[in-house]
Amino acid sequence: MMTINNWLLTPPVSFSIILVTTIALVFLFSKLSYKSKKLSEGAKEPYACGEDTYNHMAHPDYSIFFPFAFFFTIAHVGTLIITTVPVATLKNLNIAVLYIIGLVIGLSVLLRK
Repeated sequence: MMTINNWLLTPPVSFSIILVTTIALVFLFSKLSYKSKKLSEGAKEPYACGEDTYNHMAHPDYSIFFPFAFFFTIAHVGTLIITTVPVATLKNLNIAVLYIIGLVIGLSVLLRK
């Protein structure tokens, strides 16, 4: 039998309470915050510590970085999940093997050329 204290600590209920509280606080603080009626001249200009800004042509390319980031995420999250399986559930080895196969397929798709 679930008491009121246990019911409030279930993940969906506690998430909903925190979400509603956060939205209410954001709305309240947005009403209390100072907002200027008129933007001053140069308010939307980039700030460069008093120096004149210039339009540089440097556009960083992160296309090489993303495969490494995804590889790191997939490999490490998979490792954390597999290594933190309780010993009592090792009888469900087929689920762990299926998970490992999914990780290998995901990494092979990520690393293909």
